[in-house]
Amino acid sequence: MYQKNFSVWPPGQPEDLELPETTVYQNFEHSVAECADKPALVFYETCIGYQEMHNDVCRLAAWMATSAGVCKGDRVGIFSQNSPQYVIAYYAALRLGAVVVPMNPMYVEDELAYLLDNSGATLLFAALELHHAFVGVMDRRDIQVVGIEYQDYLRTATDLPIPAAIRQQDCPPDLDQHPHFVRWQQAMSCTAEVAMAELVMDDLVMLPYTSGSTGSPKGCMHNNINVQHALRGVYDWFGIGREDVILAVAPMFHVVGLQAGMNTAMARGSTLIILPRWDREVAAHAIHNFHVTVWPAVPTMAIDLINMPGFELCDVSSLRVMFGGGSSMPEAVAAKLYQLCGVTFLEGYGMTETCCPGTANPPQAPKAGCAGIPVFNTHCRIVDHDSLADMPEGDVGEVLIAGPQVMVGYWQDETANNDSFIELDGLRYLRTGDLGYVDESGYLFIVDRIKRMINASGFKVWPNQVEAVLYRHPAIKEVCVIAQKDPKRGETVKALVVMAAEYPNVQAADIIEWSREHMAAYKIPRLIRFVDALPKSGSGKVLWREIQEEENRIIQM
Repeated sequence: MYQKNFSVWPPGQPEDLELPETTVYQNFEHSVAECADKPALVFYETCIGYQEMHNDVCRLAAWMATSAGVCKGDRVGIFSQNSPQYVIAYYAALRLGAVVVPMNPMYVEDELAYLLDNSGATLLFAALELHHAFVGVMDRRDIQVVGIEYQDYLRTATDLPIPAAIRQQDCPPDLDQHPHFVRWQQAMSCTAEVAMAELVMDDLVMLPYTSGSTGSPKGCMHNNINVQHALRGVYDWFGIGREDVILAVAPMFHVVGLQAGMNTAMARGSTLIILPRWDREVAAHAIHNFHVTVWPAVPTMAIDLINMPGFELCDVSSLRVMFGGGSSMPEAVAAKLYQLCGVTFLEGYGMTETCCPGTANPPQAPKAGCAGIPVFNTHCRIVDHDSLADMPEGDVGEVLIAGPQVMVGYWQDETANNDSFIELDGLRYLRTGDLGYVDESGYLFIVDRIKRMINASGFKVWPNQVEAVLYRHPAIKEVCVIAQKDPKRGETVKALVVMAAEYPNVQAADIIEWSREHMAAYKIPRLIRFVDALPKSGSGKVLWREIQEEENRIIQM
């Protein structure tokens, strides 16, 4: 498959790249030197230049080293929506050689606690709006928390509809008295000077978490080589440079927002337009006013934007590159996007384990409904899931990925590493658990998955993880969580529930409301179906696949 790619390879691009020799932090230092007075970040019309950002990064790194004791190799969590503080904290950690642990701001306390415990993070940057999750964790663990207040970087008057939680964040009145808590501005008042750590290519840069086949989140270890090579698969592949303006609305805790948005901009000296959360009116305004040229996105954003009333009146002619993944882009939506914006959505395929792209559509020869071709130095094989024999062209099998962007391994989980990697013909392949095929030109099509996973608007939801939480509800005797097709989210979470006899009056709405307090919003079952019993195998296991297939048949009728 790899050799076939060259017939549709992006013109002027090398077939292979030399392994990177500079670190992710050095990308930023280089951009500061070359673009000191240029806007690096724009946050609701407040502009922050590269030199100003560098000053903030250095001050914060000095505080982290002198007051929080952060050293090279320590893990530092970031628990926030997209914000200037997110970018500054990320690069301050890298300046010290620390390892960034991006954390989903939708997580509740138990989920946050697991990531902190598993990663061993000793410092957490957390938005004050998320105090419901981090205060309890801070009370019971020896962890320092730096409170992020988004409004600290709202310095320019604007008529944009800024959400109340961004303008002013409420928090417990006694939070400032907590011995483990400081506010962002306190940390930024540090006057000490700390030298940049000695960084090498094998140093870990970040530890983003993904769910494994067991449902337990696993940390993906990415070093400078992984991250840097993956970045080349974005900015070289799509021709992103210093003059580009990148819209950063894809969440930065996710590798698309982190790599294709934030790290690409900082590496290329581009300007990053930051939106904390999706808002189609603000996104349209940003594209129009700041002449956005590059937009890494998930298809649901594009769907929402082009369906905005009056969108045809917006000037989005500056857009030249729009790409992403997470879920497939409906062909009708892609056609409408092209009609209204003059841009083709370039689908790709990647995982947290691949630090963003594994495959991408070549800009000059895209194919609708497919994941594109393997990017630089990347090998993709389609094999039989059991025998690992190569599948013929056009036949469906498990997708394997090998390349410099593939993670070092899972954090402290040798069992998962042994299950997830295989050596074939001298190459170390990641077993993705996804099913796909390649056509005669080497384009990859993802058709299904082996693992039991729900893809809700690009967020991965593991049914057994949701079931484990639902079983804590006293009225639930048995439960099976499955996917149901959803026209907007792609898939949504549905729970088939067997109720305990002593709770005859519990309704579906009661279970959904209870779930809001115990799991992230994207995991909450939006549909509840009460059943008398769940089908089981002879060994007593719930036949979830049979239930899923039956649900699919019902929907198709």
